[in-house]
Amino acid sequence: MTEQRVQRRLAAILAADVVGYSALMQRAEEATYAEFERLKREVIVPGLSRHDGRLIKTTGDGALAEFASPSAAVRCAVEIQESIASGRISLKLRIGVNLGEVIVAADGDLYGDGINIAVRLEGTADPGGILISEKVYSEVEGKLDVGFEDRGEQQLKNISKPVRAFAVRAGAHSALSEKLSAAPPLPDKPSIAVLPFENMSGDPEQEYFADGMVEEITTALSRFKWLFVVARNSSFTFKGKAVDVKEVGRRLGVRYVLEGSVRKASGKVRITGQLIDAVTGAHIWADRFERDLTDVFALQDEVTVAVVSAIQPRLLQTEIGLATRRRPENLTAYDFYLRAMQQYYLTTREGLAEAIRLAHRALQLDPRFGLVAALAGICHMQNVLFGYAADAQFDRKEAIRLLHLALSVDDGDPDTLAMAAAISAFMVGDCESAIEMADRAVALNPNSYLAWTRRGWVYRIAGLPEEAVRSFECALRMSPVDPALHITFVGMGYALIGLRRFDEAIVAGKKAQRQHPSYVGAYRCLASAFAHLGRDAEAREAAARLLEVDPAFTISAFIARGGQTNSNLLIEGLRKAGLPE
Repeated sequence: MTEQRVQRRLAAILAADVVGYSALMQRAEEATYAEFERLKREVIVPGLSRHDGRLIKTTGDGALAEFASPSAAVRCAVEIQESIASGRISLKLRIGVNLGEVIVAADGDLYGDGINIAVRLEGTADPGGILISEKVYSEVEGKLDVGFEDRGEQQLKNISKPVRAFAVRAGAHSALSEKLSAAPPLPDKPSIAVLPFENMSGDPEQEYFADGMVEEITTALSRFKWLFVVARNSSFTFKGKAVDVKEVGRRLGVRYVLEGSVRKASGKVRITGQLIDAVTGAHIWADRFERDLTDVFALQDEVTVAVVSAIQPRLLQTEIGLATRRRPENLTAYDFYLRAMQQYYLTTREGLAEAIRLAHRALQLDPRFGLVAALAGICHMQNVLFGYAADAQFDRKEAIRLLHLALSVDDGDPDTLAMAAAISAFMVGDCESAIEMADRAVALNPNSYLAWTRRGWVYRIAGLPEEAVRSFECALRMSPVDPALHITFVGMGYALIGLRRFDEAIVAGKKAQRQHPSYVGAYRCLASAFAHLGRDAEAREAAARLLEVDPAFTISAFIARGGQTNSNLLIEGLRKAGLPE
């Protein structure tokens, strides 16, 4: 029997490992895992592809790759570290590169000292740095726009002979040098850093509580894909320091900074927070929360929800205000999206038409902007539901087309999923698919007002009012000052009518009316609920206001517009209120 010959070849090996991965996992396991997966997906794999590298394998916190040339391996390493230094990823890597002979296994895996030396060099490299062996240095020196620092001979673990190593240093004019020394630019979407909260009680236990709460807030904010959130590790470099918010914003490359303090006294804990525009220094929001100090983790969750639900809508409104002040010739796709959101909130015929126009401008600039496609679809859907459509069939088809476009671009964004779920329920009538998407949206971001609101509407259309009410309650908890609250209150009112809780439906309808006096849904809710209670004069008054806002309203048209059933309690109440059939 012939002995199988061992296959060997010369290869340039790149080994990369996340700095402090174990400690990061202990502090925020899910967030760290998600960030590393994003690092692989958005930086490492594309970088390997551009430089003809082959990914040998990934470990829990690192990667091993093979290149045909040392120059390609070092170029790839520099590009990866540049990308991380630009602020795209919050993690830091150490990278080692070696040139040596490797053993090739039948499954393509590689073994031998060629691999081992690369791995050991990586472990010796500086955080965010690149360390290469003398063999690699002799091949790339003078060929790349980087410099090198001789680190001398290194005694590497389990390697018998010392290995001379060189740290890669950017040249005076290299992109890496510029990026490492310059302040990162502001991203093209809202950006925020949550600074460590100051412990004002002098109790070391409150230090852990405060740090944990900051981590929770950071994680909760990071679930909003329209937000750029600086990772905890970068924010915590300012812990215990007197900071200038403008300088923090410049160094971290963010527009907004959230800072706060924690004070414990007499069995209670008082938390203050303030949101600041780091460019202008203006205060956008400030509040104080006082709670009994019983279950620390429950308290962290409660305050996190309170803070996030308070600042998220204010961030969006501030960004909309900034966009509307920009000159039209300077607008980007994101600016058009923000302007479209402002018009969408009006829920008028003219507002929806303008929102659709602006959304399509955004799509022209960025055809893969899934969220704006979903927004345009919602606007077409509302044209149908509110009776604004000159051609209801066209708007219905457009809503469905944009639903499919949005999902084809990004079916993992919670707000996109939530809007797509509503379109599917109202325009397609596929409640099973809509419920699945709505549930996935709130699972991806349980702090999203939009996701919970759309889930409420989906469950109401599906004939499950109890779950609809629960969803609307969650939405109101998430964003008690949202500019679209009237839509949530009306959805809540409709669901309460379905549960025969007519008095509560009237409360919800009146809140919607106060929020938006010309929103027709508020009067439908009130007319139906008053009629069911036999309060005929109030029912007729609400019906009259409904016809003022929507003179062409008929019950049959309302049923046709939105997939309502002819026998549900909402429709029955509208008939009792004397509205035209």
